Amino acid sequence: MIAGDSHPARAQSRIGRMAHWLLKSEPDDWSWPQQVEKGREGAEWTGIRNFSAQRHLRAMKKGEQAFFYHTGKERAVVGIVKVIAEAHPDSTDRAWQAIDVASVKKLPTPVGLDRIKADKRLAGMALVRISRLSVQPVSDAEWRMICEMGGLD
Repeated sequence: MIAGDSHPARAQSRIGRMAHWLLKSEPDDWSWPQQVEKGREGAEWTGIRNFSAQRHLRAMKKGEQAFFYHTGKERAVVGIVKVIAEAHPDSTDRAWQAIDVASVKKLPTPVGLDRIKADKRLAGMALVRISRLSVQPVSDAEWRMICEMGGLD
């Protein structure tokens, strides 16, 4: 992946190849423990109302994994979810799309945004560059680094 590449055609082709993602949630609205409570049946990931985030959401494929990121005061990757249903009409507003995700595992050590920003190897990560985007692609290298930082092998 070319860090900082904003050319739409190249960005779209990268999105099509992505296998990893990051989904942001305000823990007061939907937290990791609530996601875990849903078990294998998972939950619908609703409320995405940004066109760029929607484009990423539509690119997500069943079986792909995403970091579950708590926003707000915590600002940390806290777990991993997997896509169990690809893009479909959002039950909260059918004009938009949603996906369904199920929890996979909790990170033994949450990985805070401060730690991510402090690691120069992650300077090109969407979380660092486009911090407000609620659905983001994550490169294979970024995925491995965050997993390692979070205590996963």
